Amino acid sequence: MTRFGLSSTDSERDTQPAPIDAPFVIARLEEAGATLLALPGTGWTTKLRQSSLEIVRTAIENYGWSDKRLRPAIPSAARISRMDEVMGWITLIPLDRYVLRRIVGARALVNPTTDRHLFPWRRLAATLGADHKAVQRWHRQGIDMIVAALKRQDA
Repeated sequence: MTRFGLSSTDSERDTQPAPIDAPFVIARLEEAGATLLALPGTGWTTKLRQSSLEIVRTAIENYGWSDKRLRPAIPSAARISRMDEVMGWITLIPLDRYVLRRIVGARALVNPTTDRHLFPWRRLAATLGADHKAVQRWHRQGIDMIVAALKRQDA
């Protein structure tokens, strides 16, 4: 099981549907945010041809001179499909409550390598010019709106 309450591989997912509640929605949003951040930022590159001289390539490999960052594995197609579905849940929050949409969307972004939120509560509060407890309350309201809309769709 992963941090999100889902099995580690897509084929091992539980066959019994999980109840639609706030922890379920938050876990799915965080999984979708981590999947989004794990996607490559660009397409194919010509950087592979950068070090064509054998001696330069050998020196780079032997001495560990690499400017590459540690990247998470590219998510599977099933995980990307789940991400597309779950990110659409944010639109279930009414358009006139756009601040709640922004808060829910920002809190969904989780670093896939460290499992840490990109926007902690206090950072979101500073961005919005509000108290961090108020931002937590607004996040809870946005999640409750999503849960209510999903339950209406499910019924």
